[in-house]
Amino acid sequence: MGQMKIFSESEKSEIIELALSDHATFQNIQEIYGIGEKDIKKLMRENLKERSYKSWRKRVRTFSDRRYKYK
Repeated sequence: MGQMKIFSESEKSEIIELALSDHATFQNIQEIYGIGEKDIKKLMRENLKERSYKSWRKRVRTFSDRRYKYK
């Protein structure tokens, strides 16, 4: 797999905001920014504090267990 696309700070902020949103899916983000779930998680891990990242991942997992199509 290739290198992750380089994003401006404002693009990173927008991706993070979308990823944190309960309304945007990984698919939505991929359609807008052209990066997949794996790269979104990597970007989140690199840009959030560790506890914030872990809380986000837990929330994504919890929601996806409850809903067929979440993230």
